[in-house]
Amino acid sequence: MRWLSNVRLPSSRGCRHGRDRSWRVGVDADGTIARLEPTPAGSAAAGDDWGGDWLSPAGVDLQINGGLGLAFPELTPADLPRLEELLELLWRDGVEAIAPTLVTCGVAPLRQALAVLAEARGRHRPGRCCLLGAHLEGPFLAPERRGAHPLEHLAAPSLAALAARIDGDPGGGPQPAEIALVTLAPELPGADAVIADLRRRGIVVSLGHSAADEAQAADAFAAGVAMLTHTFNAMADLHRRAPGPVAAALLRGDVALGLIADGVHVAPSMAVLLQRLAPDQVVIVSDALAPYGLAEGTHRWDDRTLLVQDGSCRLEDGTLAGVTLPLLEGVVRLARWSGRPDWAIAAATVLPRRVLGDSRPVQELLVGLPLADSLRWHDHGSGLEWCRSA
Repeated sequence: MRWLSNVRLPSSRGCRHGRDRSWRVGVDADGTIARLEPTPAGSAAAGDDWGGDWLSPAGVDLQINGGLGLAFPELTPADLPRLEELLELLWRDGVEAIAPTLVTCGVAPLRQALAVLAEARGRHRPGRCCLLGAHLEGPFLAPERRGAHPLEHLAAPSLAALAARIDGDPGGGPQPAEIALVTLAPELPGADAVIADLRRRGIVVSLGHSAADEAQAADAFAAGVAMLTHTFNAMADLHRRAPGPVAAALLRGDVALGLIADGVHVAPSMAVLLQRLAPDQVVIVSDALAPYGLAEGTHRWDDRTLLVQDGSCRLEDGTLAGVTLPLLEGVVRLARWSGRPDWAIAAATVLPRRVLGDSRPVQELLVGLPLADSLRWHDHGSGLEWCRSA
């Protein structure tokens, strides 16, 4: 057994281990993490001294729209080779799994994209990011909060509209889609039935692109909505007289708060405030678009022009549409703003798994994992840096 000593684990407020607790990690002859043992403060346990670096699983991104020029809603079978390249890039960027996000589009392209994702999921191999079930961001969105989503493809919530997008064809056509997450506006007429049906199917529901007020959001959370999609964006702000869905989620305490931690979608001070209020709830997402992995400049997004500068993506009218920054860059930035690298690491590696139902503590997530698939985080004083563990 090989031992690593003076290791820290990422934590949020609800974790049982303390912020600065030291751990001893046993790695077996196959390179698999076999044991984790807490060590008393000030002890000098034998093993390779990690100097207080953090050990974590790799990242999980619940909101990513594409990369290497591919927009997930536009996928065709011919895109499979480039999709596999993208999954390899994501693995190199420290991401273990993604919920590929399909923004509002027509039914036919959506069904085709879901079929391509299913094919790619079946071709998974080591060294590639895993494809989780898809994240449908739309089409049941509030028109006045749609952001960059095309108005012509929005739909009123209904069980028929949902079935047309995700159910299989009983006549032998496309099979039911694998869906992990759906973003919708819960205040829209018909949304209650859709939320109930999604929960019956085991699909996580998130509030987003919504005009819901605090009371409507609270009702949605009581009905099973479990997340906010890109908190603060495309929803009411946290106003002193109109607190909106962010306040409802914070007061409830068990609603995940998706956060784009680029410093543009949400100001750094607001991101830090959000995490201080709810360290167990903040989940970093990338919201990366098709130009992720490509040079900055002008790119195409469906039939529109996308302008990419300093990692931010905007439409020609200035509408903020997403980013091209890797998921773990959000961790680095949030840790620098907050001074809490443990919370920031957990927000991209541990807490996203809880949204999808894996509530195991980080110790259990690590045991059985190849050490080379985990991440090592080092705080060099001016910020975090990460690498694959070895």
